[in-house]
Amino acid sequence: MTTQSLFKGLLRPVLVSAVFFMLLTGLAYPAFTTVAAQLLFPFQAQGSLIERDGLVIGSSLIGQHFTQPQYFHGRPSMTLGADPQDPSKSISQPYNAGSSGASNLGPTSQKLVDQVAARVQAYRLDNALAADAQVPVDAVTASASGLDPHISVANARLQLARVARLRHIPEPELLHLLSQHTSARVLGLLGEPRVNVLQLNLALDARQPSIAVSE
Repeated sequence: MTTQSLFKGLLRPVLVSAVFFMLLTGLAYPAFTTVAAQLLFPFQAQGSLIERDGLVIGSSLIGQHFTQPQYFHGRPSMTLGADPQDPSKSISQPYNAGSSGASNLGPTSQKLVDQVAARVQAYRLDNALAADAQVPVDAVTASASGLDPHISVANARLQLARVARLRHIPEPELLHLLSQHTSARVLGLLGEPRVNVLQLNLALDARQPSIAVSE
């Protein structure tokens, strides 16, 4: 068998295989998984979007930057965005979903140490805590993605007194609302109990729409 005839003999099965797997993995499989996801998990398949008054205001998977004191605050975020004054430069833009990432500062970085120390001081001041009060680590450190929508239960409870005072809600009532928006460990084993900040703040606004503000 000559090289030419061997090549011709292989060409057809190679082309058929290439087309077959292109159709299978490029069209059939994505179409099947998309339809299955829409049928079985429509909320998750569409991005876990959250609506208010018929408008999409966010996703339960991506945090938002709350700064008003009558809201619970999320984790620090180190994501960046383009500077409106000079697009060639980047500036801090917390929870920028188009630029997920961390600060890339290591544990020996003095800049990171200074940032955390400043956050600890600000957290204690904002929540009227003692100068030596322990602060949850998630309150003063950013996540790897910069988009974490959750905070720890300990973090939420330390913010509870501030939110209750500003919203004139009895603390036991706010604690009950907090427990309603606390997710347990996955399968009862993985991770830690956590609070979705956006969903909790939306519940606060639903209870007191008169003091809701745009973040």
